[in-house]
This record gives sequence, structure tokens and C-alpha cells, in this order.
Amino acid sequence: MTIGIGAFGPNAGLAVFRALRAAEKVGTGAIGGFATFAAITGDGHAVFSVTQRGGAATAFTEGETTGVEPWPNFASARIAAVISSGPDRPGDLTKFIPIDPGVGLVTGHRIPPTTGTNGKPMSSDALERMRAGLSGADAAAAVTAETPEGDCGLITIDMQGRIGVSNTARVLRRPDVATVLRRDAETGAAVGVLHNAIRPHGVVAELAAAVALETMNGEPTPKGFATIVAGTPIGMGDENAVICDETGRAIRVTTTDPSVGLRGELGAAIYLASAVYLGDRLVGRTMFEPITTIEGGRLVALSGKDGLRISYR
Repeated sequence: MTIGIGAFGPNAGLAVFRALRAAEKVGTGAIGGFATFAAITGDGHAVFSVTQRGGAATAFTEGETTGVEPWPNFASARIAAVISSGPDRPGDLTKFIPIDPGVGLVTGHRIPPTTGTNGKPMSSDALERMRAGLSGADAAAAVTAETPEGDCGLITIDMQGRIGVSNTARVLRRPDVATVLRRDAETGAAVGVLHNAIRPHGVVAELAAAVALETMNGEPTPKGFATIVAGTPIGMGDENAVICDETGRAIRVTTTDPSVGLRGELGAAIYLASAVYLGDRLVGRTMFEPITTIEGGRLVALSGKDGLRISYR
């Protein structure tokens, strides 16, 4: 039972929401029932949204409408988490995610508030240790190590984005546990996912993490554009590249693929991530690839047009 997702980065609130929604579309088992969403907003407040049935589809509403995306202050939060499982959990659902707006938050799977060997709820104990100065990563590892037979896995996130993802020895012995921690070195975004009793267990965790990271990173912003028109020469070269003059107009295209560079077949002559040169300066890599028609060593159509602009980053 349960899936826990924690995220740090731009629009982390929206990220955990979309990650759970994606997991619900693919996964079967203990999912789609109760959900507790929590976030630390940009102005330093803790916010929750909870539901007993329906998961992501009913956690946020707009009047009588379900299936809407989170409130703006939740969606834009830089630290956010969710825990979800089957329906109808007893008591206050917010207890499943201890949170301190000045410190961070804790989610997880199995039973995060189960009592540890020191008599404290394990999830709350992790938050206490973060208050005392431990990083999120160190707090999760310490709490789960000290109560190896506790039925608990923790995801901890501190205000610096140091995420801990850790299971007790008892939970690690289960055959249905999935554990994922992903970071993006370029943006600093990070996401942790834990779940059990949800099938297919490896795929669901990877999917949730990928959706969360993509949401936080957003669409890449182009650095510029290269203009390619019908009649541009194409031939074999040492790399896939678009060579332009200083204005960004393509002079020639090179490819390592004989099917387009030698035989001139229909295909992706300008490959994804091809090098873009302005003169002799490498300025970026192409962000998409048109389907090209080639005749006599020249491009005659690009995605059915006689010219187009290709973005690069």
C-alpha cells in the first residue's frame, strides 16, 4: 500500500500532482484512493489538500468540478510532496506529511508515522532531526537505520533541496518495493519516489519521477534559430551538423547517415541534437528534426515545406 512522491525545484507542487496522476493512469493496486498533498509555498506557508477517494482527480476542485490542476500557490511551490493509496484512511490525513515551512517536509510509503524504537513517529522524528540541523538525506537514513523492523519508508526534503529516500530493512525485504531518486544537475531539480503494492512496480516509479522532473524543468528555451531552405546541399560528414552563415542561414548540412547523405532517401537528414555552426563557431544543438526529401544531394522539402526555422539550444 501507498506511493510517496517528493519534489524540489520550480513548480514542485505541479510536479508531484502530475506525477501521481500519471502513476494512477498506469498503475493498478493500492492507488487512486486517499491522497494527501502538501507544499511549502513561495511566501513560506504550509498548505495541504486531501481526499479520501479519487486520488489526484479529486484532491483539488474548482466549485463542483473535479479533475482540475492544483491551486496556483500550491503548483508554484518549490518543495512539495504527496502520499496516496487505497480509499478511506482514518483520522486527519494531513498527519501523513509532517511539515515545517522553515525546515522542510517528510512523506513516504508503507506507514511513515509508525512508531520507531525511540517511541516517536518515524516521519515526525525525521523532521525533528532536520530541525536540529541534519540534512534531509541524513535524517531519512538515520531514522530508518535505527528502526530496521519498522514498516516504513521515508522521503525527506529540506529547504536546500537535499532529498533523502530510504527504506527500513523490513521494507527492503518486500518483493514489491520500488525506490527512485533522480536529480537534474543543470537545473537542480530533484524527485524521490517510493511505492509498494502497485503494479508494475518498477515502471510506475520511473514514470512518476520522469513526469515530475519534466514538469519542473519545463520546455527547453531555444538559444536561437537556423533557417534552412530548399536547395541547401546535404552530404556525408564527420558529424550531424547544420553549417550556417553569420546570419543563421544554412549553407550546407552534413550527416553520418548514408541513407540520406549518400542515397538521398526520405528521412531525418537534420538529426535531433545536430551541431549548429555560425561560421566556425558551435552555437548549439538542434531541438527537433524535420522529415526531409532529398534530390541530387540537395534538400527539396522539409516537413512538406520549402523552408523552415529549426530551433537550437
